[in-house]
Amino acid sequence: MTPPVTGTSPGTAPSLLEPLALYGADFAADPHGHYRRLRAQGPLARVRIAPDVDALLVTDYHAAVDLLRDTETFTKDPRAWQEGVPADSSVLPMLGYRPTALFTDGAVHARYRDAINDTLARIEPHLLRAEVARVAQRLIAEFSATGTGDLISQYARRLPLHVFTSAFGVAPQDTERVVRGTGAMMDSAQDAATAYEDLVGVVTELVSVRRRSPGRDLTTYLLAHPAGLDDNEVVRQITLIMSSGHEPTTNLIGNALLRMLSDTGYGGSLHGGATTAHEAVDDVLWHDPPLANMGAHFPRHDTEFHGVPLRAGQLVLVSFAAANTQSPPSGSDPAARSGDGAHLAWSAGPHRCPAKQPALLMAMTAIEQLTSQLCDLELAVEPGALVWRPGPFHRAPAHLPVRFTPLGTFPEQGGADAPDAADHVPNRVGGTPNG
Repeated sequence: MTPPVTGTSPGTAPSLLEPLALYGADFAADPHGHYRRLRAQGPLARVRIAPDVDALLVTDYHAAVDLLRDTETFTKDPRAWQEGVPADSSVLPMLGYRPTALFTDGAVHARYRDAINDTLARIEPHLLRAEVARVAQRLIAEFSATGTGDLISQYARRLPLHVFTSAFGVAPQDTERVVRGTGAMMDSAQDAATAYEDLVGVVTELVSVRRRSPGRDLTTYLLAHPAGLDDNEVVRQITLIMSSGHEPTTNLIGNALLRMLSDTGYGGSLHGGATTAHEAVDDVLWHDPPLANMGAHFPRHDTEFHGVPLRAGQLVLVSFAAANTQSPPSGSDPAARSGDGAHLAWSAGPHRCPAKQPALLMAMTAIEQLTSQLCDLELAVEPGALVWRPGPFHRAPAHLPVRFTPLGTFPEQGGADAPDAADHVPNRVGGTPNG
């Protein structure tokens, strides 16, 4: 007897196969094992990203590129799909519609994208590098005398947070709320919706203050941009930049440090290793990109894509991690996908990540600062004992415990009680807004 075909709403996909879950401890511990099983189903495979929420996941490199560039067949607007998803679903803070560059097409997308691009262009690379170095030195000073540390909670998570929140002018007392909001969204935590609304509340208050009293920060510049965004549009673009900038940059730093500390090709420690921060970061972007599965698209009409039938409004995600690590077809040129920029960690097409250069600069500077000051860092546990953060969207260790030869605090930084070096980062990286 033929099994019934399930999934008749935009929130599910018809298939005779039980979808493979991309959330929980099993997936977090072995994502590449999941990708191998999914590839056996073809270029697109049915997955479950949360209870009662299914999607099709693109695991084939060429299919992923085609999808990301095809604006005629696919839309970024999720509202038709959203109608079939439980209102309290933990994935809606990441995938639910908001008036941002991520969820719009055409002229509306171009308007938002221009405002974001011009705002991020205010960040001058040499000043950003200097600012990241200052923050890195202060953070390292806070734990360098102990001989042990957690490179995620004490370093990789805090560094981009200071830079992003200071650049936009977020009050220091609100930074932890930003961390909770962006982190819960990426983990698809049960409190993701509440945490996201709290993040929106922080940014809404910030925008209100800057509308009345402009400052020397990126929020002020975004408000004054010729695109003429209203307050809600500004709030949504800032929350987008923070969520898509802070968490992936944190994960990129953490994943690259883990690769350098655990891979035998790096010598098992940072001391005497021949691999540079650039090489470690590029390796991670190919094999364990910090944003592993995203690129949500929705067919505008019933269609067929790479031999797979799709319904209008159906959720199709791109696995950047699976596409990057797909073995080249037999007989193909292995160099066709080699070299800088060939991976999909930054996505592709009109929605390619606009913050690539600042994120790379932050990650490489953070790694260089750490490895130059604590050059005998070693993992304090076996790599197999590390716990990975749950959730379908990212790839990131929850903690990265290390040991090293204890150092004194840095006199020039004044130790752990020194003022936050990033408190006034907008004056150094953002310039003076127009307006």
